Amino acid sequence: HVQLVESGGGSVQAGGSLRLSCAVSEFSYSSSCMGWFRQAPGKQREGVALIYYGGGNARYADSVKGRFTISQDDAKSTLYLQMNSLKPEDTGMYYCAADSVGPIPGGAWSAEDFSYWGQGTQVTVS
Repeated sequence: HVQLVESGGGSVQAGGSLRLSCAVSEFSYSSSCMGWFRQAPGKQREGVALIYYGGGNARYADSVKGRFTISQDDAKSTLYLQMNSLKPEDTGMYYCAADSVGPIPGGAWSAEDFSYWGQGTQVTVS
């Protein structure tokens, strides 16, 4: 079955950087979409970034544009999220997600567009 395992979270001071990784197994990258979501205590899960198979059409939440970069290494079956200039409001549990199709390119996107999820990795910015 599909497995997504996140790593790389931790505690960092504002202005610092972290790189999250998501190891993917038993999932076909072909025609797929993968993304990162986050959830702060008492808030809904929100989309942070997504990327379509082949690395094209990456999309970002307005709150992270210019600071976060999503990428994937197909050979290693790993998804990454490079997070720079971190702010306290970036604090939350970060989840990796995957779907064989994903949201319509250019359209609205949400957690409901993804079928597979990891367990999450905590990011705390102080």
